[in-house]
Amino acid sequence: MQFGFTLPVRGPLATHDGIVAIAQNGERLGFGFATMADHIVFPTEVRSKYPYDASGKHPSHGDALEQLSLMAFVAGKTERLRFVTSVMILPHRNPVLTAKMLATIDVMSRGRVTVGVGVGWLAEEFQALGAPDFARRGEVSDEWIEILKKLWTESPVAHAGRHYRFGPLRAEPKPVQRPHPPIWIGGHSRAALRRVARHGDGWHPIGTVATAPLRPQELGPLLGELERLTAAEGRDFAKLTLSFVARLRESDRPLTESERMPFSGSLTQIAEDVRTYRKLGFSMISTDFTRPTLAETLERMERFAREVMPHAQ
Repeated sequence: MQFGFTLPVRGPLATHDGIVAIAQNGERLGFGFATMADHIVFPTEVRSKYPYDASGKHPSHGDALEQLSLMAFVAGKTERLRFVTSVMILPHRNPVLTAKMLATIDVMSRGRVTVGVGVGWLAEEFQALGAPDFARRGEVSDEWIEILKKLWTESPVAHAGRHYRFGPLRAEPKPVQRPHPPIWIGGHSRAALRRVARHGDGWHPIGTVATAPLRPQELGPLLGELERLTAAEGRDFAKLTLSFVARLRESDRPLTESERMPFSGSLTQIAEDVRTYRKLGFSMISTDFTRPTLAETLERMERFAREVMPHAQ
């Protein structure tokens, strides 16, 4: 099992010193990867509902560092840590430029990039960015994945799709990783599962929230459906990486099963949850250790590394 942690893109810890300290602390403690979220702007009037909070409201008000710039910066401050976009909203960016940026980061980090992708939820942000039609974001995202893979593996390369066309052209250098950096698909809708089966190297859902608990009994049928869809695409389900994003809610006392979500309660209970999700097939789990202060955040990471990670294998 590999463990990951979230790098803050907003708030008081999203500073040069805060991010460097968290990233280097995670690498020192033996975490395998760091994740970072993706928002570029927040329009002042938002009607779209955030899908991962019961209130429907995202906690940010526009204070977000740009994801790929942050990844490049932290890659230069670490040696072994991998980086996962969690997730990159595909239609936000020009696909040719995105492919070049990610290839550059992969080259300069010596192959430490994983590309977690999603289709997005904030229609007003799409409009502000001049992104493709929000209503067609699913089919646009599928085409953008196709473009990324082409630009990373072919030379010269051309593309003539429904939403984008170019070429022939060359886009060098290619990423260090072969055939390309892993692409993980976020979400757990049927459309997301189809995207994993058709395009993905991994599945990267967010769970343990009121709107998407994804308890083991819920994940079982989803994994069965994903296996069927993958087989229908002529691909090997066993080769997919399963990576789970959990909200961590530790407490000083054990919680009863009726009052707790997975990855909540005592650290002993949380370690048992890790073992449960590992048995389901998940080989990577990430969570957010952010607290109001840097000292609290680093201490929380150290406690998890000391009391959960050695006992969750």
